[in-house]
Amino acid sequence: MPPVYTPTAIPTDRLTRFSEAIGRVIPDAMSTAVGMLLALGVAALAIGNPGAAVMDAFYRGLWMLLPFTMQMALILLLSSTLGAAPVFRRAVAWVSRLPHTRGQVFATSCLVVACLAYLYWGLAIALGPLVSIYFAREAEKKEIEVDFPFLLATTSAAGSVWQFGLSASAPLLMNTPGHFLEKQTGLMPLSTTIWAPATFVFLGTFFIAVIVAARFLHPRHPQPLSQFPDALRLAEPLLVIAEAEPIAHGAPRPTLSGRVERSSIPVAILVAALAAWVYYHFAVKHLGLDLNSLNTVLFGLALLVHRNVSNFNRALQHAILSCWPIVVMYHLYGGVAGLLQFTTLGSTIGGLLATVSTRHTLPFFTALISTVVACFVPSSGGQWVIQGYVTVTAATAVGATAQQGLLALSIGDQMGNLLTPFWAAVGAGIARIDFRRFIGYQFAYAAIWFVLGVLVFTLAF
Repeated sequence: MPPVYTPTAIPTDRLTRFSEAIGRVIPDAMSTAVGMLLALGVAALAIGNPGAAVMDAFYRGLWMLLPFTMQMALILLLSSTLGAAPVFRRAVAWVSRLPHTRGQVFATSCLVVACLAYLYWGLAIALGPLVSIYFAREAEKKEIEVDFPFLLATTSAAGSVWQFGLSASAPLLMNTPGHFLEKQTGLMPLSTTIWAPATFVFLGTFFIAVIVAARFLHPRHPQPLSQFPDALRLAEPLLVIAEAEPIAHGAPRPTLSGRVERSSIPVAILVAALAAWVYYHFAVKHLGLDLNSLNTVLFGLALLVHRNVSNFNRALQHAILSCWPIVVMYHLYGGVAGLLQFTTLGSTIGGLLATVSTRHTLPFFTALISTVVACFVPSSGGQWVIQGYVTVTAATAVGATAQQGLLALSIGDQMGNLLTPFWAAVGAGIARIDFRRFIGYQFAYAAIWFVLGVLVFTLAF
């Protein structure tokens, strides 16, 4: 049963009271997505699209993201499976014992989550809450005052770097042959998006800003991890996904299927085949990083750390629970995308954006609009599917590059992710805490992210 949200009874400062107020009014992600469908449907009718055309556009979009949905579900599923391996839990527990001051707790935990996020966003989602739990537990043992909900919000903010990391959904999608905007933009090399110099400048600046902000925003009356017993129990060794027990001496002779499941040979063969495909993809065909190649690497790593099919299946059974927000929601996003792409609504909005923008103000307006859209569509890849056509159209009209529009959209997308409950609820479910306990703290980090991002991608890109 998920934890029930009740406002804290201890004296609070203004930021904590603000966080609690936000938690009382934010609805769930599906309700907001349905609201956006309704709003865009009415807007499409209002500008002259026939009712039948609007319904057809909705239906065409509803199921057009089936491959993309499976790709994104696998990202989260395989990341959670990888994160369930004892080797990862032990590593996080070891690092959590290093800090000796509150500043070191925040700096080290944020660095760990940021590195995970840059490598793969699913790792940050799956392991980020556990990182916060382990660090909060060690801090409490050392009598270091750390507010657990605030730490959870801060590490979540540090994980925002995934927007420009190796698993950035929209840039990878635009570098994948056959993507939905290939006729308009062609393929976008990663050197022009997530590996552009301005992107690295932004990432470094933002990380430093998060650590500095945490120093000044930390609540005066901290709530330690021990006040959240459900979360505290996750740090216990028994909560790590158990490995298959070895066959005890004198036990009944295992069946053939049991021996195969516990053998490392099937996993070794599959990992070798996946490694050969990765070599062929990069070294022989000279193709770039995309969603499929990244999932292939993650699949191989997850198999490798669990060593046999039995261990891997045990981890999968728990990890599958982390995928529930994606499986259905992405098709609602597809319906929204269909209304924009298959009616005149998308072109109309793109024209309006171009009218009020110039080459230098496009990043601000794109980020602002994508923040609003992200409140309904808390998915970078899903949002780019919805807003990409509008962004590319507007960028072309004002003489900007599609890459600049994509990066600005990523700024707004992550701001929306920090403001809305979709991903906060996923992380809160992993940490076994109500998301309303900490989502309000994320608003401060969202403001920092937005201001720095707009400045960098306007002035330095």
